[in-house]
Amino acid sequence: MRRLALICAGLSLALSGCSEQPAGAPLVRANLDGSAPKDDPAPSPTPTPSIAADSACRKVVFEDVPLTHCIADPAKHRIAMANLGADKQPFGSLFAFAPTVDAGSIAFAMNGGIYGDDLKPLGYYVEKGERLAELNRGEGDGNFYMKPNGVFFGSGGKWQVMGSNTFFETVGERPEFGTQSGPLLVVDGKLHPEIQDNGPSKAIRNGVGVGADGKAHFVIADAPVSFGQLARFFRDELKVSNALYLDGQVSSLWDPATGRMDKGRTGPIIVVTKREKAPAQ
Repeated sequence: MRRLALICAGLSLALSGCSEQPAGAPLVRANLDGSAPKDDPAPSPTPTPSIAADSACRKVVFEDVPLTHCIADPAKHRIAMANLGADKQPFGSLFAFAPTVDAGSIAFAMNGGIYGDDLKPLGYYVEKGERLAELNRGEGDGNFYMKPNGVFFGSGGKWQVMGSNTFFETVGERPEFGTQSGPLLVVDGKLHPEIQDNGPSKAIRNGVGVGADGKAHFVIADAPVSFGQLARFFRDELKVSNALYLDGQVSSLWDPATGRMDKGRTGPIIVVTKREKAPAQ
């Protein structure tokens, strides 16, 4: 199993607000304990300098850290999961996934969900209405097991982020898509109790939250970010009640409108398609 490190305590940094940021490539990745990963993936190629008019993603700066913020709108988009190709083997990267779909139908795609050495989901996973992995409520080491962890799921145009225990207790009908990860960055409007304000461990990280208006907000760091900074962006700037950490180090984004294609090693992939061009399910 891919081992995830615990979040470190650190010094607080004052909020500096959110502002527009020129496009830039993600910087070097780091383990959560601050050390350099042994199998650190190559840096992502530099994205197109200007954001295309039809891109669902925009560049922002929060607390001096450049981020990319992508919005999935139920009125414009559908969300699905992808993990296995036609050969029943995991894609393993956005590069491998991209040739299997019509790029014109893709708003963006992002890694999403805990996975094992075989790149298959270790937590709850539903693709095209079929549950391929059960909800994981076990104990263990690493970020995924920092309770509460959570599930990002939905059917049609209704999408939610929910704590795993709450999901288990309240969701009876299987959604069209679902992926489990952890920890929750924001829990009922508050930061996860074990997340420090600004720990010394920083890495390329990404997460997802759903706003009161039903739009799903996906955020990926374009430079190393602490858990606290990423969580505060969801809480303070995006005003989401619950936000879920998707991953670190391997975090990656495909945005066809800008030509961005990150090189991270992926397990489950969250695919956001345009409604007017979405392929038949």
